[in-house]
Amino acid sequence: MTTPGDKDRYLIGLDRSRSSLMGRFRSIFGQGAQIGRDQLEELEEALIQADVGMDYTVRIVEELGQVLGRQRAWTQEDIRGFLTAIIARAVGVGGRRRGMLSLLEGDAGGGSRQGKGTEVVLVVGVNGTGKTTTIGKLAHRFRKRGLRVLLAAGDTYRAAAEEQLEIWAERSGSLYHRGSEGADPASVVHDALSIALSGSVDVALVDTAGRLHTKEPLMRELAKIMKVASRVVEGAPHEVVLVLDATTGQNALVQARTFLETVGVTAVILTKMDGTAKGGILIPIAGELGLPISYVGLGEGLDDLVPFDPQAYAEALIGGDD
Repeated sequence: MTTPGDKDRYLIGLDRSRSSLMGRFRSIFGQGAQIGRDQLEELEEALIQADVGMDYTVRIVEELGQVLGRQRAWTQEDIRGFLTAIIARAVGVGGRRRGMLSLLEGDAGGGSRQGKGTEVVLVVGVNGTGKTTTIGKLAHRFRKRGLRVLLAAGDTYRAAAEEQLEIWAERSGSLYHRGSEGADPASVVHDALSIALSGSVDVALVDTAGRLHTKEPLMRELAKIMKVASRVVEGAPHEVVLVLDATTGQNALVQARTFLETVGVTAVILTKMDGTAKGGILIPIAGELGLPISYVGLGEGLDDLVPFDPQAYAEALIGGDD
């Protein structure tokens, strides 16, 4: 459930995207202007610049044209309302949170999940997307709900990642496991999940090394980690979360498509949404790929990793007066 505080974070975090898009909107749909092909083509260009992508831009503009064509009179607020509804529905197709992350969020105030088993969340992505920080923020959220959490340092290639994850474990009050120097990532995950089972851990968050989606050997290594995890915990990993940097625009969509094909991503977290004017990239990721967006990063604070809400996102991107 999206709280009033979360809605405020959406408004603040998407300010750059909204300001860019709505500046174009006002120039296209000045009060009293006549709607026509030229205006829709200009809107199409504005949506593409916001990284909505060609496919979804065409769908949105066509649907808006059909809706407006059925009205004799319209205002800017009418059009904003139509766009908000269309976008909320588009991201809601794949964007509504499902799976283990949403279930874990639902345990608020529920205390220990002892007896329900350890849920394993494997976190993947390319270098620089903020995977380790995102894991720390997830741990913080889950610990606030009374869950026992273990952070597993599966990124054995970057010493700073292990140290950073350990700091997050201490900060959130989570358990932590790292392997010896140069250890095989799969063996580290094996040992971490064994500890999780013996310690009645509710959720194990597994960090992995950043890897380019084009590097086949490293992608195969992820498959090995997943196989080992399934041997330790039945059904693991229960969630494969892809962390994407929203500031990379269309490249984030390419990454999402490749990771989905190779390791079966089940959910996406978009970080750095507050640092880009191209917040529309979330639309094709959710809509074209059908991937649920679990959280969006709308700031650097502990509580700025916000559960994704299609309506709050659309309203912050389009709706309301600035």
